[in-house]
Order: sequence, then C-alpha cells, then structure tokens
Amino acid sequence: MKRKNLKRKNVNILTKKTSGASTKYIFEYDDCSKTFSTKDVLADHMSYSHETQKNSDAVRTQVEHTPVPQVTDIFSCDICEFKTSQKHCILEHLNAHVAEQVYCCDNCDYKCTDKRKFQRHMKIHTGEKPYSCHICECRFTTKNSLQSHTKIHTGEKPYSCHICGYRCITKSALQRHMKIHTGEKLFSCHICEYKCILKHNLKKHMKIHTKEKSYSCHICECRFTTKSSLQSHTKIHTGEKPFSCHICVYRCITKGSLQRHMKIHTGEKPFSCHICEYRCIEKSKLQKHMKIHTGQKPYSCHICERRCITKSVLQTHMKIHTGEKPFSCHICVYRCITKRDLQRHIKIHTGEKPFSCHICEYKCILKHNLQTHIKTHTGEKPFSCHICEYKCIRKTELRSHIKVHTGEKPFSCNICEYKCNQKDSLQYHIKKHTGEKPFSCHICKYKCIIKSNLQTHMKIHTGEKPYSCNICEYKCSKKSYLQRHIKLHTEEKPFSCNNCDYKCITKFELQKHMKKIHTR
Repeated sequence: MKRKNLKRKNVNILTKKTSGASTKYIFEYDDCSKTFSTKDVLADHMSYSHETQKNSDAVRTQVEHTPVPQVTDIFSCDICEFKTSQKHCILEHLNAHVAEQVYCCDNCDYKCTDKRKFQRHMKIHTGEKPYSCHICECRFTTKNSLQSHTKIHTGEKPYSCHICGYRCITKSALQRHMKIHTGEKLFSCHICEYKCILKHNLKKHMKIHTKEKSYSCHICECRFTTKSSLQSHTKIHTGEKPFSCHICVYRCITKGSLQRHMKIHTGEKPFSCHICEYRCIEKSKLQKHMKIHTGQKPYSCHICERRCITKSVLQTHMKIHTGEKPFSCHICVYRCITKRDLQRHIKIHTGEKPFSCHICEYKCILKHNLQTHIKTHTGEKPFSCHICEYKCIRKTELRSHIKVHTGEKPFSCNICEYKCNQKDSLQYHIKKHTGEKPFSCHICKYKCIIKSNLQTHMKIHTGEKPYSCNICEYKCSKKSYLQRHIKLHTEEKPFSCNNCDYKCITKFELQKHMKKIHTR
C-alpha cells in the first residue's frame, strides 16, 4: 500500500547550513515548539500528542467529521468495541480511526498507522522469517521474538509477580498473568457467559458457536479451529517430539505438555479444591474435579443413559457403541479406544513397571494401581455399601457389589444364556467358549485365561508364600487362601445349607455338599 501524503498546518520548515553544499531540514511544530529531523518523526509526534485535541487543525482526513474518540479510564474505544488494559495500545487504536497515514493489508482486514508494523505484518502472509535461533531450528519474523525465545534456552525470567511466585520472560506475559489476580476479563461472548482476558481467546471461543474449523490435516480427516492445533496434530503423524525433559526420558509435542510434566518432578500443584484436600497441576483438572462435588454431568449419551462430566469423556464413551478402536499395538493384535490405554498396554511387552511399593516387592505400570495396592497394607477401605456392611478399596468393586443388591446383569453372552454384572467376567466367560488361554507358564505346560491365575501358578515353582497367618505358622500363595484359613481359627462358617444344618467356610464347599447330598 502507498502511504498518503501529509498536509499539516502550523508546521515551520527550518533550514540549517552544514559544511559543504548540503542542506538539512528541521521541522518545527508551533503548538509545542518541538523540532524534528524528519517528517515521519514529526507525523508520529503529532499523532500521539496532538490529534486527539478537540479543535486541532493538524489532521485533515477523510473522516474529519467523525468525533475524535477519547481515552477513558478503562481504555475503551468510543467508536468500536475495542478494549485494552494498556495505554499505548488504545492510543495506537484511536489513531487508526482518525489518522491520515493508514496502511491496509490487501490479504486480510489488518490496518495500522506504523509502516514498520505493517511490514512486520506482511511477513505473516509471505512466510518470511529472517531471524533464526542458533541453538534450535526455530525461526521468527522479528528480532524481539527471537530475543524472547532465546530466554527459553538461558532460563532467564526477568519479570516476576509481586503477589505469587510466578516468573516469565516478557512484560506482556506478566501483564496477562496479573489479570488472574485482579479477575479482570475485558472480552465477553455475546452468545454465552464466556469471558476471557485475551481477545484472541474470544475469537477462538466464537468458533465453538460457529463450528468453524478452517484448518484440516492432509493425512487424516481431522479438522481444527486454530493453526497451532493443526501443527501440533501433524507431529503425531511425523512422530516429532521436539520438547524433552532434562530429568527423565520424557519427550512431547508441545511446550505446554513439557511444562505440565515438569511439575511432576517439582511436586508443584498450584490448583487446590476449597471443599476437599484435592490438589492438581492443571486448572482444567480442578474444574473437572469440582463437578464431582456439584454432581454436574452436562454431557449425556443419546444411546444409553450414561452421563459424563466432560465432552472428551463422552466422545470416548461413544466409541463403545460404534466399536471404533483407532489405536492398535504394533507387536500384537490388541486394539483400544484411547491412546493412554495403548501406552499402558505397550508396557506389558516392554516389562516396564515404573511404580514400586516401599513396603513389599510389588511393582506396577500405573500410579493409581500402586495407590490401591498400598491400601492393602494400611487396611484402608474408603468405599462402603449403603445397603449392607460391605467395604472395599476400589470404586469399581463397590459398583459391582451394588449390582448384587439390584440384581442387575447388563453383560450377556451371545453364545449361551450367561449373564453377569462385570465386563471382565463376560470376557473371561467368552474365552471358555473359544478355548483361548493367552497366558502360559515358561516352566511347565500350564496355560490359563487370566494373568492373575498365571501369577498365582508361578508361586508353585518359586515356592513363594507371601501371605502368613498371625496365629499359627500357616503360609500360602493367595490372599483368599489366607482368608479361608483364618475362618478355621474364628470358627466362622458363613455358608449354610437350606435343606439341612450343614455349614461351611466357602461357597465352593457348600456347592459340593448340595451336589453330593441333596441332588440324589
């Protein structure tokens, strides 16, 4: 775009003789008697200092009849809906309405009054990034962006919050952070109650209502609302993980994921629940947790009656009905719904068990499995039945138990009439029909359907008997054996025959009694 010529009143052009034949012009403005070496510098001075005065004759533009907007205490524009918390931003924005020197982009709606800013903007369309980092491969359009990026490598964070311990690289990042403490949210959605700190966050939010997804992946059918989301998604196909942890071997696609991961090492959990003792790393996790207290489940399945706290949980649930399993193991035929399930499965092949018990030799793949295991040592059973006195360690165990009272058996076999209240029980039953025994002993020919049976079998070869009676010297390989043995000391016989006075310790003994005595 060509810059329009300026015609301003009250400007005196002075000359100053220098050595030789050359002559330099000095521009002087009558209203403040300041002098300037170039016409552009004078124009910038007049734009910022004099153009918003009510009776000024300095500006003659196509919008000279438009009232000059004034800066208010909240820095909002009187002509449009623009708002900002920074004074220099509102001044620059106001000049865009009244200044003669307006640069307009032919490719988008961008306008500005500064030639250098316009040139910088055009690099977005041309893709020009002349400044490159000498440590990594990142490139930038401006020198300032490069300087800010370099601080990532040096670890320099010169700006700090005086309220909390937050530190950051740029002044603008600190200004954004301060709004968290003040609660200031200048931008609000006109459709819903959403409010935010940044204008671009509002633009991104509006795409939820318009369902606009302008960016699409050229490999799969995924579409995204932002370019950055597409760029992150593309790295899934390329396998690129540019961000790595300097403490462990963790690598990830985005900087935000790395920052979240680092809090695992530091133990930092800045977000806490005001109702219970729950603390977490991410604000989104706290928001999801709060729905447990409120009982809010806004997302519901249109096929079954399942209700979910988040949209992502509902989307995962829907794959159960569609049978979709997009993630597959490259070693075996295992397929699953979520990436996290696949990552857990892969550890079965690698034998990786990063979590270990500090009391016994137990090791496991998942942290929550370790937390559950620890309760076997402490005797803690936080989940209790509201109908009977049953207590258990896991919430899933309580759900299964409740179905005993309700008689609910939602899982049924498609070969026989078998029904059960747990999905695992059905999967175990199906293998009886197929004859599948995926777990085998490497010492003898023993094969079984479930992994726990193999683990129990292996104790025969190792001679391991981790469970011991505190009354006598009895030791055994399974906890259930010990529980049955304890009843010998207590003389407890919870199972009784309906036809005679026979009582026994186990359900299996009662079934054997019924077949032997009462079925003749």
